[in-house]
Amino acid sequence: MSTAAAARKPGKQASRAGAAAGPGKRRRKADSAGDRKKSKGGGKMNEEISSDSESESLALKKIEEEEEEEELEETVQEKKLRLAKLYLEQLRQQEEEKAEAREFEEDQVAGRLKEDVLEQRGRLQKSVAKEIQAPVPDDIRVLRGHQLSITCLVITPDDLAIFSAAKDCTIIKWSVESGQKLHVIPRIKKGTEGQPPGHCSHILCMAISSDGKYLASGDCSKLILIWEAESCRHLYTFTGHRDAVSGLAFRRGTHQLYSTSHDRSVKVWNVAENSYVETLFGHQDAVAALDALSRECCVTAGGRDGTVRVWKIPEESQLVFYGHQGSIDCVHLINEEHMVSGADDGSVALWGLSKKRPLVLHREAHGLQGMPGLEQPFWVSSVAALLNTDLVATGSHNNCVRLWQCGEGFRRLDPLFDIPLVGFINSLKFSSTGDFLVAGVGQEHRLGRWWRIKEARNSVCIIPLRRVARPPASSS
Repeated sequence: MSTAAAARKPGKQASRAGAAAGPGKRRRKADSAGDRKKSKGGGKMNEEISSDSESESLALKKIEEEEEEEELEETVQEKKLRLAKLYLEQLRQQEEEKAEAREFEEDQVAGRLKEDVLEQRGRLQKSVAKEIQAPVPDDIRVLRGHQLSITCLVITPDDLAIFSAAKDCTIIKWSVESGQKLHVIPRIKKGTEGQPPGHCSHILCMAISSDGKYLASGDCSKLILIWEAESCRHLYTFTGHRDAVSGLAFRRGTHQLYSTSHDRSVKVWNVAENSYVETLFGHQDAVAALDALSRECCVTAGGRDGTVRVWKIPEESQLVFYGHQGSIDCVHLINEEHMVSGADDGSVALWGLSKKRPLVLHREAHGLQGMPGLEQPFWVSSVAALLNTDLVATGSHNNCVRLWQCGEGFRRLDPLFDIPLVGFINSLKFSSTGDFLVAGVGQEHRLGRWWRIKEARNSVCIIPLRRVARPPASSS
């Protein structure tokens, strides 16, 4: 019993020890389990934290996706709105462009109408003189063909051909582009039958209709010959003047022809109907020159009577202008209300038809000649003006053609530059576009033989007039 008890005691002790140890183990296990729980709990906490961040990120993503979806939904709507706005903007721009185009056209039409009104009133004055460059002498083309001094010339309205006439009684049609002769109307012998039509005496004047259909030429034999300008075929001969025919001009836009003569009269003809209309009288001496534009009137230079006259054809009346001291040998209309004239006293005058005295009188326009103390001014033998502009040209026998600029309102006349040409400048004509100036040069004056310049060449000179490019307008 004792041994068994003892044996049992140790077992009990062992079991107690085991039991004692057991709780310790259980405690340790519990601790380890607690640790595991803690660690698990800690892991759980970590996992919960991470799941929170993930959920937040997912929530953010979801929000972003929703926003993107919303944005996508709004973009579709906005696209429609944007396209509608773009379409409206395009329509607005098109309307603005159309409005600008209309305004531009209206401005152009208004500008054109304004020019037409000013032209009809005779007040149009385009500023071109300052743009003209002095030509190089080598650029001047010289056309030789006449044997004697050139007395007159005209340019066709299309600026493609020039007709020149001379004291050798011939008329030559020249090509502007090539400088070649296109046609020659030869001299005829007086009293000889069976000859082709032509002139038998000095040709003093020519005119061409504004449509380029008819050419008229007048000579010292009191005759006016009418030609078909294109073919140079003779059409009619007008007789009626009692002395040399010294001036011819067609009324622009019509076939009405004005003529003047050393018999002091002015006659009106209808070329299309081959008929005489009427005769006007008033000058006290041989009339030297005549010019006309669109109005039913013409202007004449009265030579030694010292007057320039404006003839109003329907009223059969005249306006008389005084200003030059010498013989007025040439006159040219600048527009319907202003004209320029030249005289053998060396003066050039600008006139307004509303005043009987010159607006400007430029004396000694081409300088003086002769021995010291006996100087005399160079005669002004020809004048020309570019229609409705401020550009004027004058010619004499001082070896140059002089270009002038008219001031505003034609109240000034300032020299621009000289173009060297040797001889008498008996005729000057600007092309309709103002691209060139044509001069008829001779060894003698067209109306007489007071001097003879032997070194001069009887020729037609084509002078190019190049323009300086205007600087671009500076943007404000």
